[in-house]
Amino acid sequence: MSPALPFTRRFLPLTLSVLVALLSLPFAPRHPWALALFLAALALTALGFFDLLQRRHSLLRNYPVAGHLRFLLEEVRPEIRQYFLESDIDGMPFNRTERSVVYQRAKGQLDKRPFGTELDVNARAFEWLNHSIAPCDPPEEDLRLVIGTRAAQPYNASIYNISAMSFGALSANAIRALNRGAFLGRFSHDTGEGGFSVHHRQGGDIVWEVGSGYFGCRNDDGTFNPGRFAEQAREPQVRMVEIKLSQGAKPGHGGVLPAAKVSAEIAAARGVPMGRDCISPARHSAFSTPIGLLEFMARLSELSGGKPAGFKLCIGHPWEFLGICKAMLQTGILPDFIVIDGAEGGTGAAPLEFTDHIGMPLRDGLMFAHNALLGIGVRDRIRLAAAGKIISAFDIARAMALGADWCNAARGFMFALGCVQSQHCHTDRCPTGVATQNPDRQRAIDIPLKSERVARFHATTILALAEVIAAAGISHPRDLRPHHFSRRLSETEVARFDQIYRFLAPGELLAGTDDPRYRETWPMARADSFAPA
Repeated sequence: MSPALPFTRRFLPLTLSVLVALLSLPFAPRHPWALALFLAALALTALGFFDLLQRRHSLLRNYPVAGHLRFLLEEVRPEIRQYFLESDIDGMPFNRTERSVVYQRAKGQLDKRPFGTELDVNARAFEWLNHSIAPCDPPEEDLRLVIGTRAAQPYNASIYNISAMSFGALSANAIRALNRGAFLGRFSHDTGEGGFSVHHRQGGDIVWEVGSGYFGCRNDDGTFNPGRFAEQAREPQVRMVEIKLSQGAKPGHGGVLPAAKVSAEIAAARGVPMGRDCISPARHSAFSTPIGLLEFMARLSELSGGKPAGFKLCIGHPWEFLGICKAMLQTGILPDFIVIDGAEGGTGAAPLEFTDHIGMPLRDGLMFAHNALLGIGVRDRIRLAAAGKIISAFDIARAMALGADWCNAARGFMFALGCVQSQHCHTDRCPTGVATQNPDRQRAIDIPLKSERVARFHATTILALAEVIAAAGISHPRDLRPHHFSRRLSETEVARFDQIYRFLAPGELLAGTDDPRYRETWPMARADSFAPA
């Protein structure tokens, strides 16, 4: 056992502050510098004796005054690491290179890189797009797709849109800038489960996300209110309706917005009383089975006046998604779209266990859903979207090659607003005013300027995508296929995606597949329950 630290070493700062206070006291009445020195030493002395007497922090009882340095350094540790220690390609969740390209494209600055890649192209898992010897010209058309061809009001959507972020998680100014940017750039803005607020009404196309709290369309007891839903869903700005089953940031986890954060604006948007905790349950009360989900979805489409309706989820138990597939076959009710959210996380703060170890990552979830819909023969009638760390043209192209029809992004558009990845989203101390309800902090967002940056980031990313697919010799990203991408398996082995991943043939699940991922799980799936058979 090591000997105890000498008293003088542990208490040296406190001892020095006492001595300085005593020595400067005689000179304080006559000299301003002595008075300032005396007051500073007196404050440190008082702090030191308070540290000795308090019981909350053991470190401060053993190291009065000096122990505060540890807490100060811990507070600024993320900034020190990000600005001084990390390389351009090491940071997480997004490295400096990834963040910089968003900032540059949003501001209209040069986004090129000199002197070659900093990535290790010989490292395992390095991926690339296979280009063509005969590339074509980049498409001049706006890259869009029609969602809801069976709906009364189909939506002609961009292939890159703003993912779900609620007013409450983001500030009012952030929501206004995002929606105004979506209007300028002709793409869509998902409300998140916090409701269709007054701040979303800046002209941008809205995807109204209906979560388990039914915010904006709920009764006083938290159940779904069809009248309130129809009143807002029929507004022309709302283009699609999305049921949120789970989110990548914290799949299977509900949420609580503390009463102190439920402002008058948030209460109005969510339809909840001020001064009380706002509860978002972990599961829906409007349905409890796969069949119930599809019937509720069809009801939302009808109440909205025939707008496309679908659902969003992070894949968990595979038999649950396959149960929804069986319900589609049994009822004949097909969603217009499905959004697959990856467990890579998002803007929502969550417990560490949920952030790191719960839910299926985007690539696996996207491919599972794509294969399942292929396997029951309905993939050509359902649009599939991908969301999860998609900020570059390469990210979009790779997701579309693996089955996505379009992509959504949340954090990428936050960067376009000026987010610096300080990771204070859950503390209400966001330094850029993006993820806070503090009125002084959110004043930092200049709505006209930031909305232009949001629109410009979208436009330049779409332009980059057009150039990327042209290099591969194709004229539209819908023509991207797994064979267009390759991955390094080792220093000497390379394989295309179609050689790595197994894709089901249309109808293969119904005919009987030999793929163990589906052969063993398909019999467990039930249309009448999310529980396994």
